[in-house]
Amino acid sequence: MPPTLRKNIQSNSNADESSDMTFEVEQDAGGKGGKAPASVWGLWTGKKEFVISQLKVILILAFAVFGDRWEPSYPRNDNHNMTLFWIGHAVLLVCAIATWTRVPPRNGSNRVVLLSRPQTEEWKGWMQFAFIMYHYYRAWSAYNWIRVFVSSYVWMTGFGNFLYFDKKKDFSIERMVSMIIRINYFPILLSICTGVSLDLYYVVPLHTVGFFVTLVTCWVSIKLETMAGLSYWKSRIAAVMLCLLAHVLFYETKAVDVLLFFSKEIHFRFQADKYSAWIGIVCGMLMGKASEYMAWAYGSVDRPLVQWAQRFLGVGLILTWYKGFGYLDDKYAYNPVHPYVFIIPLLGWLMVRNSSKYLTECHSTFLEFLGRNTLETYVLQFHLFMNHSVQHIPIIIPGSGADGSNLLRLLNMMLCGSVFVAIAVQARKITVSTQTTVVEVVELMLKKVRGQPLVEMAEEDPDEEMKPMVIDTSVPEPKTIS
Repeated sequence: MPPTLRKNIQSNSNADESSDMTFEVEQDAGGKGGKAPASVWGLWTGKKEFVISQLKVILILAFAVFGDRWEPSYPRNDNHNMTLFWIGHAVLLVCAIATWTRVPPRNGSNRVVLLSRPQTEEWKGWMQFAFIMYHYYRAWSAYNWIRVFVSSYVWMTGFGNFLYFDKKKDFSIERMVSMIIRINYFPILLSICTGVSLDLYYVVPLHTVGFFVTLVTCWVSIKLETMAGLSYWKSRIAAVMLCLLAHVLFYETKAVDVLLFFSKEIHFRFQADKYSAWIGIVCGMLMGKASEYMAWAYGSVDRPLVQWAQRFLGVGLILTWYKGFGYLDDKYAYNPVHPYVFIIPLLGWLMVRNSSKYLTECHSTFLEFLGRNTLETYVLQFHLFMNHSVQHIPIIIPGSGADGSNLLRLLNMMLCGSVFVAIAVQARKITVSTQTTVVEVVELMLKKVRGQPLVEMAEEDPDEEMKPMVIDTSVPEPKTIS
């Protein structure tokens, strides 16, 4: 008789954790009620979805190649225009205000959520917009700010993955495969098809290495706790300090020159963010304490003095960075100090953004949407929003070239941007589909190799490594082109 499929779904009460889903395949063998061995291929429910996704990605890659070679175009250096750069940000601000949404806690509780998922996506969204506009309009004067934004992305990698690993203790092969596909699958295909070096997508290796640095650090901390008998805090601090020692021995010695084996660009980019993921890990370790403070400051009691003190301190941190370092016009003077000071404005922003219970519950849905597609918009900007490997600006509207009016150039930018974002959204969906289906078959293969019963993988949010932060107060601990 044909296989019968049994689905057992266990709903998790935590909103961040997906349901656990298992499947068992039983088949009568010769009418005697025996179980026939199930094959990986037969249990791989996502094989059709996988094939369809690969056909779709071929179309997107073809479109990217077509856009990268599009003519007419003009050199990007001729597109320097700070007026349009700031007009674009003014439009973004209007969109953010128009889509400002409040999502209060369920049942009217006093729970204060620090760095909720929507807020962190919003954060990524406006930083990504600034990042892309910086490239598009050759906004050289914003260089130091953009460096802070890039480092903030890498900081999130250490921060969010620490919370994930520290809470779930999931160091599985499946988890690693999931991350590798999510971050690297589309950029590698795009690099091959367009013929550009992966150096252009340098954020991709930064995120990848940051993920594994965090994974190893958390694995060591768990082993120190479970095998060496250290307390929670002693084991975490010891692992974090070992991680710091490894960073110092590599980045502050000649050992760092091994990165020249890959390229000078990688050598520079990794040094610019050499401590970003590590600082994120430290902040993740302190997240529980920060959440306790938020519960005290903004929970059941209104403390306006605390709110304003936090705001003034946050603004003060941002101004301190700017007056000390951010004002520097020479990027070669700023770059050496950046890895050590970027955390100052980052913490300042987080203090301002989370300076009341109301602000922690609000976000812009438009910016959140942009933030959910940052990886794909990052890599596709070089071939669709700009082209000829980011050296030119495509012209779709006649008269919108370097000598065109600001209005026509703005309209051309908006048209190119709409097409570019629409394709990036589809690229993300395809990547997530590929990720989930490949992880499913990898888990089935591993179970077969280990001699375990073939069961379907637990469903998991495919973007978890990119979004790490929905933490509530009940949790004690979870090439920029210049």
